[in-house]
Amino acid sequence: MGKTRLLSLAFLREFQNRDEFFEKLTEEQDMLGKIGNQAVLLIAFSGVYGVVMGGYNGVLQAISSGIKVPLLFLLSLLVCFPAFFILQHVLGSKLGLRQMLTVILSGFVMIALIMAAFSPIVLFFLITGDNYSFLKLLHVAIFGIASLFGMKTILDGLTFCCEKRNVYPKIGVVVFRFWILILAFVGMQLAWNLRPFIGSRGLPFEVVREREGNFYLAVIQSAADLLEAGTTPVTPPEPNSPTTDDGE
Repeated sequence: MGKTRLLSLAFLREFQNRDEFFEKLTEEQDMLGKIGNQAVLLIAFSGVYGVVMGGYNGVLQAISSGIKVPLLFLLSLLVCFPAFFILQHVLGSKLGLRQMLTVILSGFVMIALIMAAFSPIVLFFLITGDNYSFLKLLHVAIFGIASLFGMKTILDGLTFCCEKRNVYPKIGVVVFRFWILILAFVGMQLAWNLRPFIGSRGLPFEVVREREGNFYLAVIQSAADLLEAGTTPVTPPEPNSPTTDDGE
């Protein structure tokens, strides 16, 4: 934990100066060390959020989600990175495999860091309420917000390599914006296949659930359930006796 704390503080401190941050990140020195440090941060931050996420449904679900959220990020990267790397080289990128990986990982670390920062808010809603549909939508929103900042981080890194170091083609920055969509679809499909992450209290614990439905229908259904719960009128209790409230 001490090493993770030091790495996270160093990441945040260096990130304040974007140009210097990406300059150090893409230097061809100790690349394996940089990749290893980023992987540690990614697993630690996303694991913390996963534990909090699964805490809604007990210890087993918390442990399971603490493993599956980092796995979700790593698998998404494993599936999408090779095609992106080859395509960028076809377009004229001079960034090596390890350099490109450090830039992409920096965005994933940012996503996991922001998600971990939202953990106290998630805990607050776990303690003060237990609306399953609301929590699902809350997690979707947190993933979405964190992903926006993460993808912006990667775009900043690629733009730096393009404009300041002249080792990355300008068209590659444009292509990356389309790759974000592919990454999003892959991530959502993987998340659906790895579910449950929160776990319904009405169902027994499962590491993974049977393949049925899809992510988009689940989000729509959760929104509909939340709206229905908010518009259902509250039926007043029946009086205990026919007498009026006159102090008797």
